[in-house]
Amino acid sequence: MIARSVTYAQRIERVLSRAGIRSLVFRAPLELTKDEGCAYAVRLAPESMPTAEKLLAEHGLTKVRFLKYDDYGIREV
Repeated sequence: MIARSVTYAQRIERVLSRAGIRSLVFRAPLELTKDEGCAYAVRLAPESMPTAEKLLAEHGLTKVRFLKYDDYGIREV
């Protein structure tokens, strides 16, 4: 997930952590942020995505882009 700031990414991480979902916050690579400038990413296991999306919506944390990395590269989902 790409978040607009480190604070927003940390909020996401806390919500996920409280639900037992492991995640990692890191500075997003420039090729993923496009014209967003300084953005942060939250990495989690693909099988946690449906639950994570639901939790974030419940907590009003909807200003994120969801990306998937697989054998085909990185794509928005």
